[in-house]
Amino acid sequence: MISWCRSIEAGSPVRNRTCNSALRIPHSALLAIGVSLGLQSPDPWPILDRASQAYQTVTSLSADFVQIITNPMIGTPDTTRGRLYQMRPSRFSMRFSAPKGDRIVADGRFLWLYTPSTTPGQVIRSRIPEYGTTGPNLIGQFVEQPRERYTAQYVRADSLSDGGGGRAVDVIRLVPKGHDQPYSEATIWVGREDALVRRVDIVESSGQERTVILRNIRVNAGVPGRELTFAPPAGVRVVDQ
Repeated sequence: MISWCRSIEAGSPVRNRTCNSALRIPHSALLAIGVSLGLQSPDPWPILDRASQAYQTVTSLSADFVQIITNPMIGTPDTTRGRLYQMRPSRFSMRFSAPKGDRIVADGRFLWLYTPSTTPGQVIRSRIPEYGTTGPNLIGQFVEQPRERYTAQYVRADSLSDGGGGRAVDVIRLVPKGHDQPYSEATIWVGREDALVRRVDIVESSGQERTVILRNIRVNAGVPGRELTFAPPAGVRVVDQ
């Protein structure tokens, strides 16, 4: 640019003044403007609004899940998997295939935690909370009234494998506005095609991190009744909390 301006200096004073004016804009300022524009993130709220609207149309949902729990005190992640079921408003189930036999069931009144793989001979029973990472609103708690309950930040565009192919998603970070949640932040992965939440990353108040990835999602296809009820096996002690 400098050599071009010098070549027309004698023949075109107007062009010369234009070039000098342009050259007086610091290069660092131009660079800063470019970086600033490049760093602007998309607005997360249209994505969350669409996810909220999509969730309102879901009466039942089932999906294969992989759950990864990382405890900083232990170090080695614990990976479990199985099939998840949900029927609004207050029924939820996770039937584990690994470890086989473990179950989490919200039957509309109680939340049952039955994990013979780690605590054989007992089942923990508690009243269903309105919200909670293991309660009936595992998905809904992040997309029901999100504007009132969270601050949100767009993280990135990404993809998740599902059925052998990649599915485009938007990744959104949520921080609760209140202090009544058992987690300090959550990151949700929202499908661009259907606006369904397909992955949740949770940082719990204890510092433990929990990731739940959903695949082969089916919506509004009903849920077998046996998946949403729980009867303690013979000889199993019920511990109320």
